[in-house]
Amino acid sequence: MTWSGICGNNPATRWQDAYLTGNGRHGALVFGEPYNETVIITHHNLTLPNGTRRLSAPDLADRLEHVRDHVLAGRSEQAVELFSDGRPTQWGQSFHPAFALRMRLDTTEMVRPSSAGPTDYRRTTDFGTGVVNVQWADAWGAWQRDCFVSRADDVVVQRLRAPTGRAGAKLSIEYDVLLPGSPAGIGVRALGGAGSGTGVRTEITGVQVTYPAVDGECPGYVGVSRLVVTERQVLLLTRVARCGADDGARDLGRLYLDCDKGLSELPDDFAVLLDRHVALHRPAFERVSLQLDVDPADRVAPVAELLVQSGPALIEKLFEAGRYHLLSASGVRPPRLVGLWQGDWNAAWAGGFTLNANLNLQLAGAVNGDLPEVVFALDRFIHDQLDDWRANARLLFGTRGFVSPTHTDGENGASIQLSRQWPLHAWTAGADWLLVTLLDYARASGDQVFGRERVMPLLVELARFYQDFLTRRDAAGKLVIVPSYSPENAPLGGFPISINATMDIAAARHALSAAIEASAGQSKVPVGETEVSRWQALLAALPPYRINVDGALAEWAWPEATDDYDHRHVSHLYPVWPLHEISVHARPELAAAALRALRLRGHENDSAHGYLHQALVAARLREPGLVDDMLTALMRRDFCFENLMTSHYPGRDVFNSDASCALPGLLIEALVDAEPGRVELLPAVPDSMPAGQLRGARTVAGITVTDLRWDTSTRLVEVVLQSDVTRSVVVVCAGDSRTVEFVAGTPWKGSWCVHPRHGSEGVIPDGDAG
Repeated sequence: MTWSGICGNNPATRWQDAYLTGNGRHGALVFGEPYNETVIITHHNLTLPNGTRRLSAPDLADRLEHVRDHVLAGRSEQAVELFSDGRPTQWGQSFHPAFALRMRLDTTEMVRPSSAGPTDYRRTTDFGTGVVNVQWADAWGAWQRDCFVSRADDVVVQRLRAPTGRAGAKLSIEYDVLLPGSPAGIGVRALGGAGSGTGVRTEITGVQVTYPAVDGECPGYVGVSRLVVTERQVLLLTRVARCGADDGARDLGRLYLDCDKGLSELPDDFAVLLDRHVALHRPAFERVSLQLDVDPADRVAPVAELLVQSGPALIEKLFEAGRYHLLSASGVRPPRLVGLWQGDWNAAWAGGFTLNANLNLQLAGAVNGDLPEVVFALDRFIHDQLDDWRANARLLFGTRGFVSPTHTDGENGASIQLSRQWPLHAWTAGADWLLVTLLDYARASGDQVFGRERVMPLLVELARFYQDFLTRRDAAGKLVIVPSYSPENAPLGGFPISINATMDIAAARHALSAAIEASAGQSKVPVGETEVSRWQALLAALPPYRINVDGALAEWAWPEATDDYDHRHVSHLYPVWPLHEISVHARPELAAAALRALRLRGHENDSAHGYLHQALVAARLREPGLVDDMLTALMRRDFCFENLMTSHYPGRDVFNSDASCALPGLLIEALVDAEPGRVELLPAVPDSMPAGQLRGARTVAGITVTDLRWDTSTRLVEVVLQSDVTRSVVVVCAGDSRTVEFVAGTPWKGSWCVHPRHGSEGVIPDGDAG
C-alpha cells in the first residue's frame, strides 16, 4: 500500500492547524516547533462542571395531552410555552484540553558552530501509524521529534532525537493548563519526583488540576509524564486521568500515584511502544483504501499545494484524513463535534455530541468503511446513557422505551435543552437514527451475537416507546404524530413543534419494522404475539408521506405546513439516507419527489455538515452531479485546515469534525450502494473521480468489495466481491442487473463495459467465481 499521510513545510501557528493523533481516549495536537515544541493533550472524559451533570429532563408528561390539543388546534406557540418547566436553555459540560506540554530546548551550552538556525524543515502525519513526525536540520546536524498515542498502552508517546554526538542541550517541560478561555477559580498544582534507571535518567513530573466548585462539586484531573533521558534521545510518556464525578479532590493524589505506577511499568524503548501500537492501528486504518488517478508526486506534496488544486489528489487525501480522524477519535466514545481535539476552553457548542445530524454524519463511514472500532464506541455510548434516555421517555412523554437527547456532553444523557426557538426535547427520532448504524453493522458483518444481544433488544424497547407514544389519530384513522419536530427547522410562518414531521414518520416505521424482525427469534428479549400484532397495526396506520405543491417530498406530512427550503438540515430525506426506504429502483415516484426536495434545498448558513448531508442523499438518489457540487464546495470554500480537519463554516471558521469524518462514507456511497439482497456499483461516481480503485468496503448486503476498479476513459469496470456465507445477491452496474450465487469465502469476479450516465454496453465477461 502506498504511503498515506500529510506533510507540511512549516510549524502550526495556531492549534487548529496542529497535526493530530489519538487513540479514542487520549488525543494530541502537535504544533511542530523545532526547539520550543507545544503539544496539547486532550482526553475524551475531560468536561468542565457547570451544574448540569445531575439534571434530568423536566417532568412534563402530565401536560402532554394538552400540548397535543394546542398543536392540533393551531396554537403551537402556546404548546411551546406549555411544554416547558420554565428553565433556561442549558448546555452540558464543555469539553476542554488537559494542558499544553511546552518543551523548551536550550542549546546555549552546546558548542555553537558558525551557523545555526533550522533548515530542511518538514512535519508529517503518517495515517497508517498515527505518528506525527517533525524533522529539521541545523549546523549541529539532524533533529527529529515523533509523537503518537498508543492504542496498546493508552499513553501519549513523544521522542526527541538529537544530532549524533551533540550532547549538552537542556530540556525543560512546562504544563500550561491556563489556555485561552480557562475558567476563573481553577486550581493548578505542579507535582513531581525523580528516579533512576540503568544507564538512563528518569524523572516523573505532573500536574494536578481542580475545577472551580460548582454545586458543591470540585472534581478535577491529573496529568503525569515519565521523562527518560539518554545521550541522544529524550522519551516522554504522558497520561491523563479524571477524578470520578462523585469523588473529592483528595482522590487526585491517588490518581497521580496510579498514573505514576502505570507509566513506570511501561518499557522505555520507543520502538517497542510503537510496534505494539501499530499492530492495532495499522490493520484498522488499512482495511479500506481508495486510490484515484493521481500523480504519485501529489501523494507526498505539502497540504498547502493540494488545497490549491482541489482535484482528485485532494479528494483521495481527504478520504484518508477523514478515515484517520474517525478512527483516532473513536474508542471510549465516538467522535465529538471536535473529534478528540481542542486547543482552548472555548469549544463551540460545548464540544459535545449533537445527535440530530452531526454525530450521525460522522458515522457515515463506520460500517461501509469497515471500522468496527467506531461502531463499538457508539454502542458503548448508547448503552452508557440508556438510563437517562429511559428517563427522558418517562418524564417527557409518559412512555416506556427511551428517547435520546439532541445534544449531550457524553456524561449526562438527559434532555435538558429547552428553548422556545429550538424545543429540542420534543424530538423523538434521534434514537432510531443512531441505532441504524448498529443494525447496519450487524447486517454487514454477519455478527449475529452482536445483533441479537446488543442491537435487537434496543429496537424492541424503542418500538415500545412508539407503542405508547402513538395514540392520536385523524378522522380517517391514521396516526397523528404530535408533538413532532424536524431538526432544526419549522414550517414557514409556524413554530418548530408541529405535526407529522417526515423524519418522525420514517423513524417510527423503521423502529417498528426492525422490532418485528427482531421478534422473529433474533433478539434475546422475548416478545409476545399480541405485542407484535400491535406493532403491525401501528405500522399500517402510520401516515403516508406527502408531496407538496412543488412536487417535492414535504418536510411535514400535514397539509397546513409549508416547507422552508433554505435550511442546512435535510431531515425529511431520512427515508433516503440513512434508510433505504425510498430508493430509485424500488419507489421511483417518491425518489423523484425526494430529488425535487433536494434540488430546492438551500444551504442557509453554509454549514459543512449541510453539504455532506445533501451529498449523501444525492448519492442514494443517483445524482453524481450534485455529489460533485458538494465536494467542490467543500474543497473550494476553504473548509480545510492544514491538518485536513474541517471547519463548520467556510473560511476555516470553527474547528469541527463533521465533514472530515463523514467524507469517507460519502465517497464509498458514491462507489457502492447496497441494501439486504442487493449491491449496486458506481451508483453516483462524480466527474471529479474519473478513475480509481476501492478496496475492502463492507455492505449491508453482507458482501465485501474486495476490489473495485473503474476508468471512464476506457469505460471498463472490474470488481471482486466476496461473501462470508453462501447467499444469493443481485449485483447491478450501469443498469445491468444479475443474480449472483455467492459461495462462502469464494471471490466472485465481474467486468462491465459501461457508457457514463447511459448504462451498460455489455458485460465482459459474464462474471465468474475464482
